[in-house]
Amino acid sequence: MSDQYIYRNDEYIKILPIWAQELANKYGSKTANLYILHGNIRDFLPHEVKEGEFIFKRMQDYISEILFGNQDIIAYYDCSSGVTFCEHQMEDDYLAAVKKFAKAADTDENDFVSNAPEKCFPYIEKYFLSRITEDKRVLRKVFIIDFAEHIVPAGDLIRLSDVNSYCMVTFNRWATDPKFIKGDISIILLTENLADISSRLTGSPSTVKINVPFPDKKVRESYLQSRERKGKLLLDRGLTCERLASITSGLNLMNLNRLTAESYEDNRPLSLELMRKKKKEIIENEAGGLLEFMETSFNLSNVSGHDFVKKRFKNAAKAIKMGRRDVLPMGYLIAGPVGTGKSFMVSAFAGEIGIPMVKFRNFRTKWQGETESNLEKVLNILVAMSPVAVMIDEADAFLGNRAQEGDSGTSNRVFAQIASFMGNTEYRGKIIWFLITCRPDLIPIDLKRQGRAEEHLALFYPESNKDKEDLFKTLVRKLDLDIRNFSISDLFKKYNYEYSGADLEAVLVRAKLLAAMDNRVYVKREDMEEAMGDFVPAAYPYEVELQNLVAVLECTSKEMIPTRFQKMPRSKIISSIQELKSLGNR
Repeated sequence: MSDQYIYRNDEYIKILPIWAQELANKYGSKTANLYILHGNIRDFLPHEVKEGEFIFKRMQDYISEILFGNQDIIAYYDCSSGVTFCEHQMEDDYLAAVKKFAKAADTDENDFVSNAPEKCFPYIEKYFLSRITEDKRVLRKVFIIDFAEHIVPAGDLIRLSDVNSYCMVTFNRWATDPKFIKGDISIILLTENLADISSRLTGSPSTVKINVPFPDKKVRESYLQSRERKGKLLLDRGLTCERLASITSGLNLMNLNRLTAESYEDNRPLSLELMRKKKKEIIENEAGGLLEFMETSFNLSNVSGHDFVKKRFKNAAKAIKMGRRDVLPMGYLIAGPVGTGKSFMVSAFAGEIGIPMVKFRNFRTKWQGETESNLEKVLNILVAMSPVAVMIDEADAFLGNRAQEGDSGTSNRVFAQIASFMGNTEYRGKIIWFLITCRPDLIPIDLKRQGRAEEHLALFYPESNKDKEDLFKTLVRKLDLDIRNFSISDLFKKYNYEYSGADLEAVLVRAKLLAAMDNRVYVKREDMEEAMGDFVPAAYPYEVELQNLVAVLECTSKEMIPTRFQKMPRSKIISSIQELKSLGNR
């Protein structure tokens, strides 16, 4: 493999991207010959020809031209085009040689380049082996197979077709055949998601797996500058390539090319607002609907009460703005009974920090292997988007655990994949997790421990009438209500319920409806009193009490715990939880 260097600071430095360096090192070690490249393989790949200046190639061209210099023998295969070569003379040599291998006189020469692997692979193998020489310089032979998931798909062996089984055996045999390694024969499989490939292949010690990442800010900026030099980039006044590169995290160069080309053709300069909108659309489409952008016009000033939690979030927001992501927790566990505004608190934090927040949507399907593939795709997008906050609502039900059964081990594998990803300290401050639940006791310890959801915060119902009044004022602002002056404190004394934020918001909406029925746009005391007098608190006291107690048990600070629970011994809390569960709660 030809090395790429530049002369800098009196020494030659390799300038291949990290994934290509890994491929080059593995290739140079002569210990493996089967490689799986996965991730951002459908993109334009950057190659730095000199400091700060890049050229951009598609994957197959990058391997052929940049890594191997289009020399020796480089063949391609996919189940649509069949066998092709990077140079015409290579193809001519191949066709001339394999005619000699054909045993039957009536052999169909189309089989030599067929898109059916069971027909063309035997000829490719014989051709490569025939080109092994005893010369000092051994010809390099590279076979690049695209869309590999279609010929060695994930799934049980018993469900594989005869062709898939043939390919599986062939690749495993090639990977362990000493003739292939000694003869400098390399097989490179291309797939977007590693989970789409048979685990018997990806899990083999003979297989080298290399992830191709999304472009970072430097590469995106270089790509935009290359278009700018060609006069094919239109930017709004004040917007620079550097600024545009900063706000397009999560997009690959193909996405950027489409956006900039459309802008140029329409003679419409790119603006910050347009790019934010397009970025949201593209990432949600790339994720196949598995991620949803959380957009909010609120910040922490719109949250009533929960002063301790707000203080923690404001400190985190300050650290992010200072660039001190190293002091942030890997993630947060947000607990508390229903209706306390857990999701609203997290979305308000998103409005405070100024980085994108996304919400996980259901990535599970009934098809074996597709769930793992969906999750792999989503996690790759999160890495590309960083810094990013990730909200998982109803986390106890959404994430599952290691002990789930009945789905051929899919849930176990998915749980392990998420837990491993959440615990990767490389992403500290870059991917911030928010696990929201009213039943933190159902979330496995694997996800709640330090190194994953490290900070445990809890929200509770307002205790005092003053807390309720503050919540009332906050909700009035949130709902943009016109309230004619009256004292709400008297009504809270009269209707002394344990209101959750959701309860009080429902009462306010009812009062607004009463005003509307009276052809008024403002709410007066009579509306509120009628709505509060008619309101009946939800009849699930045992469930709420259980949710309160498990949240108390999860708190990592006494300051968050309501007064009535602060002096309760931990043993008493645990026994009360067990008693409530025995009443029929899980």
